[in-house]
Amino acid sequence: MQGPVPVTIMHISSQMMHPKMPWCSTGTTPKADRPNSHHDHAGGNEGILKQFGKLSVIGGKDCAHVTQTPEHGEKFKIGERITVTALHTPCHTQDSICYFAEDGNERVVFTGDTLFIGGCGRFFEGNATEMHKALNEVLASLPDDTRVYPGHEYTKSNVKFCSTVSQSEAVKKLEEFANNNQQTQGKFTIGDEKLHNVFMRVTDPEIQKVVGATEPVEVMNRLRGMKNKM
Repeated sequence: MQGPVPVTIMHISSQMMHPKMPWCSTGTTPKADRPNSHHDHAGGNEGILKQFGKLSVIGGKDCAHVTQTPEHGEKFKIGERITVTALHTPCHTQDSICYFAEDGNERVVFTGDTLFIGGCGRFFEGNATEMHKALNEVLASLPDDTRVYPGHEYTKSNVKFCSTVSQSEAVKKLEEFANNNQQTQGKFTIGDEKLHNVFMRVTDPEIQKVVGATEPVEVMNRLRGMKNKM
């Protein structure tokens, strides 16, 4: 990835990152037959290693320069205070991992291309069954006050789609916030996503009526198909 990597390295350098602190990567590098590149997530690994030398690079098995791929539910520490739990969420890519981090009473989750504010990733290497599990079983089980940090700022386009499916107050509030704020990462929680993200409302009769299905996986499949056509 050109451009952002040096900026990232400069920022980490200015924060005096400890040389033994692990570096987590939420994306994957492209396989020969993969239609889309995920260098926007993992492309900086090489630059980080060049800058800091030997580090533990934690990420999915297909990420470049990864030294450790944690098991689902495996925990590790960043520094002395932060506990991170790896959550396997295969679908967008099969090696997708989200990272749930806790520091005292503060909780955040880094969701890569799996969960966006008001949306979810395309099913590039998976299917609706996997995305339903990732969103509505794995991530939905996190505490409601967990702040969400996706891999991209797609909220405006996501809420535009949500508003075609649901006119709930939660969707309207998200639309207003997105229209007035350029950045939404970390501004919403898992609890919020359960209210305004239609991909996490697959058992909601309002959503089921619009898509014409009631079985949750089929609702997920139809929602993604509708979003892909926008």
